[in-house]
Amino acid sequence: MMIKSWKRRGEWLELMPGKVVTGSSDRQLAAEQWLLSELQFPEKLFRQLKANHGIQLAGDRLRLALFASQPIDVEPRWADMSVLFEDDFCLVVHKPAGMKLHPDGSRADHAITLDHAVASYYEMNGIDTNVRHVHRLDEDTTGPVLYAKNAFALAKLDEAMRRKEIGRQYAAIVEGQVSPELVQIDAPIGKDRHHKQRRRVSEGGQEAVTHVEIREVWERATLVRLILDTGRTHQIRVHLSYSGHPLVGDLLYGGRPDAIGRQALHGEVLLFNHPLTGALIEVRDPWPSDFWQLAQREGNSR
Repeated sequence: MMIKSWKRRGEWLELMPGKVVTGSSDRQLAAEQWLLSELQFPEKLFRQLKANHGIQLAGDRLRLALFASQPIDVEPRWADMSVLFEDDFCLVVHKPAGMKLHPDGSRADHAITLDHAVASYYEMNGIDTNVRHVHRLDEDTTGPVLYAKNAFALAKLDEAMRRKEIGRQYAAIVEGQVSPELVQIDAPIGKDRHHKQRRRVSEGGQEAVTHVEIREVWERATLVRLILDTGRTHQIRVHLSYSGHPLVGDLLYGGRPDAIGRQALHGEVLLFNHPLTGALIEVRDPWPSDFWQLAQREGNSR
């Protein structure tokens, strides 16, 4: 269902469900049924709101306590951060190369992560909520990362991830000249028992499907567009190495060293349906400078 009109008033979300609720003899029951059936409200969160009087009717408006203050549960640590999209439900930010997504729990790791930077952004902008990313990117992969700004958005977006309804499109520069026949890599991925950090194609692994589209072919490398059906750890890196075309700069999976100093992989586009309105949100993230420079070098190497 598409919700066309909504308004935030403090911690409350106000909706106008219409006559299906206001014209009912039991308006409260009708409102609850509308939330579960039409809005597909997450049942666990629905029960929590109902128990805490967070579902209220005021005239023709239905009020939901979706924006109650939550603690910022990651240490705020400032880092320069590019916001690509934001509203009361979602935040999409650019993750730069060399930045981990979240703290790994080790005492020796004092590096600022994207979660730290988002926590700092929340603190500076008076946003009192948990720091919750919806999907992940490798430390040296650049691109957009989606955050949920309240429990409702998190539940809806997590479910969309499980249903493979969040689209991610990547640009990659890979070694060699890719054949036009390589349009899909369908090969299961599992852990590499000989190397703790690596993954590998394995018959006993999890299903993994990557779609490949050639954009430019150069003398030593190819620029490709990649779309994932699944989101396995290191999926793109493993699949391209398995196909004989590892990412330029990806030393872990057989790529040649390059001045880029990382795997040449960038998330270009993030597609998702807004958790409340259902509207399709398309977020584009321009290539970072090191990726541009590599593309120019490879294009001029003839």
